[in-house]
Amino acid sequence: MKLIGLAGWSGAGKTTLLAKLIPCLVARGVGVSTIKHAHHRFDIDTPGKDSWIHRQAGARQVLVGSDQRWALLTELRGMPEPALPELLSHLSPVDLVIVEGFKRDRHPKIEVHRAANAKPWLHPEDPAILAIASDTAPPAALPWAALDDAEAIADLALRYAVDAGSW
Repeated sequence: MKLIGLAGWSGAGKTTLLAKLIPCLVARGVGVSTIKHAHHRFDIDTPGKDSWIHRQAGARQVLVGSDQRWALLTELRGMPEPALPELLSHLSPVDLVIVEGFKRDRHPKIEVHRAANAKPWLHPEDPAILAIASDTAPPAALPWAALDDAEAIADLALRYAVDAGSW
């Protein structure tokens, strides 16, 4: 299993890029999974549904299964936030895991930068950034692709991905 991250400030276009990047990779025969980091409370469960009721009642984990999909929800209930390697250990094997966020972690990353955000570049302070996807040329001599060129970014992702357990 290989791993590459997409890191950038909020509003840079990471999720929009992923929505274009995943189909490009899948069309090349690459099995893709993603891990998304959230900096806030989030809920993927619908209030009032059975799984939500189980969780609200105090269950630490709730697994929901059907003939279409299954999902495992885990409430930390005061436990520390799991690190990226632990989250990776819960994924089924695929060819490539794309990590959205976790910009402070040391895994290899492609910086996603949008000039209109007026945010500073991340790569000068992060040696784990190996390439750039941006709507403007980066100030450093790193490989880069235009933010709207999903095929070129797919090439970068495959080129710089590393074994998931090696970083």
